[in-house]
Amino acid sequence: MAAKLILSLSICRLIVAVGLILGPAELFRLGFDHPRLSLDESDLESASRDFGLMSRSRPRVVFRPRLAEDVARVVRASFDSPQGGFPVSAMGHAHSINGQAHAANGVVIRMGEGCVGVPAVSEAGRYVDAWGGELWIDVLRRTLEHGLAPKSWTDYLYLSVGGTLSNAGISGQAFNHGPQISNVLELDVVTGKGDVVTCSQEKDSRLFHAVLGGLGQFGIITRARIALEPAPQRVRWIRVLYSNFTSFTGDQEHLISLHGRPATEKFDYVEGFVIVDQGLINNWRSSFFSPLNPVKISSLGASSGDGALYCIEVTMNYNDSAADSIDQKVEDLLKDLNFIPTTVFTTDLPYIDFLDRVHKAELKLRSKNLWEVSHPWLNLFVPRSRIADFDEGVFKGILGNKTSGPILIYPTNRDKWDRESSVVIPDEDVFYLVALLRSALEDGDETQTLDYLTNQNQRILNFCREQGIPVKQYLPHYTTTEEWRDHFGEKWERFRENKMEYDPRHILSTGQRIFETRFVRRTTSSW
Repeated sequence: MAAKLILSLSICRLIVAVGLILGPAELFRLGFDHPRLSLDESDLESASRDFGLMSRSRPRVVFRPRLAEDVARVVRASFDSPQGGFPVSAMGHAHSINGQAHAANGVVIRMGEGCVGVPAVSEAGRYVDAWGGELWIDVLRRTLEHGLAPKSWTDYLYLSVGGTLSNAGISGQAFNHGPQISNVLELDVVTGKGDVVTCSQEKDSRLFHAVLGGLGQFGIITRARIALEPAPQRVRWIRVLYSNFTSFTGDQEHLISLHGRPATEKFDYVEGFVIVDQGLINNWRSSFFSPLNPVKISSLGASSGDGALYCIEVTMNYNDSAADSIDQKVEDLLKDLNFIPTTVFTTDLPYIDFLDRVHKAELKLRSKNLWEVSHPWLNLFVPRSRIADFDEGVFKGILGNKTSGPILIYPTNRDKWDRESSVVIPDEDVFYLVALLRSALEDGDETQTLDYLTNQNQRILNFCREQGIPVKQYLPHYTTTEEWRDHFGEKWERFRENKMEYDPRHILSTGQRIFETRFVRRTTSSW
């Protein structure tokens, strides 16, 4: 017991020293030797970068917690510090784009690198309890051992549970099950006061709703109880192509309108993408297409008149026992669609292979040294009533005929989203996710550079503002409080009140740059 007390005092002494912004030498003179707190140069460098590679912010310390109480001890030390505290940010797989998980001169908590234990599955309750730093791929593997799986996903599974739930977590299942935040039963959260709180729809519901989609502003998710369903064994994966945008969106909206039907009368996943670069369909996720069904993209592009093509991709889940009937079910659903004849491309694979499909593309890009590059991504929610205007002005206008990554576009149903959460979405029954997932390349082509793509993103946002298209950013990034207030709209006052309730010293997630603090100065303020 005495040893534990000394260890706890050592942690507190170190953290208070960080609040004073002492250098590493002074920290070591305090006699701290805890292996989960690191001043190692490689750890600090790793925590100063993220997937976007567009910003860099160096912490003073990297911490690897094992338990929720470890996280709480760090936050509590900052909250109680007479020197005014220090920033604390949770970092999962560091897949942020604009430094959202950074903590300049503070503590980055690496949630995925210290926890003991594995996701705990309840077959009777059909849920899994997962540590906030657990990767979704590991949650999936664990639940599949019990014949179960979460209902809603992101396209990429090497993301942390707490990370996606702090944003929303959206993929092609959202039209049916809602985003990931609509499939959470319970949370353990460390607030900005250092309190560990268990919350749900029934208990401490204000904190529960605030944290889901709350961008890390109100607490650090240390455990999430996620709803499960029986897992299928296999997936039939189909792509069809369009040259007419109205037909493309009309068919997508028809498919998501089937969400209330029995499983055999709807697809389980509906997404789509835009092809402005005619070579892209043959090199992005190229494992989908085989030499047996080549895509003659150039001839299809010519028929569209403007060079842009559109693709709907859908899946139907099934078990081996239903293999004989899957062809007919797919055919019945496809017959009502208006895609280009002869452009039905189909593949069949195990369920886990479909869900983990983007990781295979990642490995290919890594082999070509094309993964560790800057990613000036732009993710937008666009209301259904203006998606045709967006197509005309952006896909057929601003983007031109070249891009350096996939451009996703697919609709979802608003009533599948919990309006009490902190996420902001368009005020229409159907809205589209548009994700421009580009990579900045230094290959001599000016249109692929970081500056060019960043400026192009701003042109897209300017176009939407000038045309009165009320888009909302997903994974948002703004530079002023005024912009954040406009983003949240009618939710802003509640968001601000929740901040004062759960993180009154503005300790958490300062990398989001939403509020003015002693660590981050805003250019405008609404206080």
